Amino acid sequence: MSFQQVLDSLPIGGVFVAFALCALTVIEVGYRYGYWWQERTHDEKEGPTGMIVGSLLALIAFLLAVAMGMASDRFDTRRGLVLAEANSIGTTYLRAGYLPEPASSEIRDLLREYVPLRIATDDLAEVRARIARSVELQEKLWSVAEELARATPESDVLALFIDSLNETIDLNETRVTAGIYARVPETIILLLFCGSMLTLGMVGYNVGLTQRRSPLTTIVLIALLGAVITLVVDLDRPRDGFLKVSQQPLIDLQEQVGALPPANPPG
Repeated sequence: MSFQQVLDSLPIGGVFVAFALCALTVIEVGYRYGYWWQERTHDEKEGPTGMIVGSLLALIAFLLAVAMGMASDRFDTRRGLVLAEANSIGTTYLRAGYLPEPASSEIRDLLREYVPLRIATDDLAEVRARIARSVELQEKLWSVAEELARATPESDVLALFIDSLNETIDLNETRVTAGIYARVPETIILLLFCGSMLTLGMVGYNVGLTQRRSPLTTIVLIALLGAVITLVVDLDRPRDGFLKVSQQPLIDLQEQVGALPPANPPG
């Protein structure tokens, strides 16, 4: 199991708690080792340990900024795609009114069933079932459009409808990619956690060398660092967490077109 999968199995609060416990353990181990080493080598506190710790903290801050930027960009992309898909489906629904009957009613009925399927949920199995059903409806919509194109190949109105339908179908794959597969690279997340642990261990080691312990400073450092890392993990999760992409544009569209409830997947 990969490191990212391990994190995904934890709730967001659990990620923070796990990080805090590991960080406290690492700092305590570093402190005890530094204290023991100082007792053996009294000149060690004159070395460059403090400067090295400062450099490591700056490096972790830079890595946090990079990871935060990547996670927030992906979050904004997912949010923008929800609005884009709602607009595209709405346009397709309206343009279907230009088409002759019974194709117009058939297409609108299919779109009414299609809209609820596009509203994301936290259950990955349900998401995959909805994606599969969405593809089936797309094939039906395209089949109707193909029949109309054969009957009236020169229709400008039909060309407008097919253009919006094509955009709707394309946005499906774009949203699936952005919502399931477009994650912050696992290497960066792993480096962020491991680098933070090593840096906090060096902080504890430096405190042990100076023999000037400050529990309040330690708690504040762990809390802030843990909160930022947890925020990065939260932004990187497409389905669950405290920060979720609003589905309101699709919910509003569902109300406007009087959408049918999503069909239950077979089985």
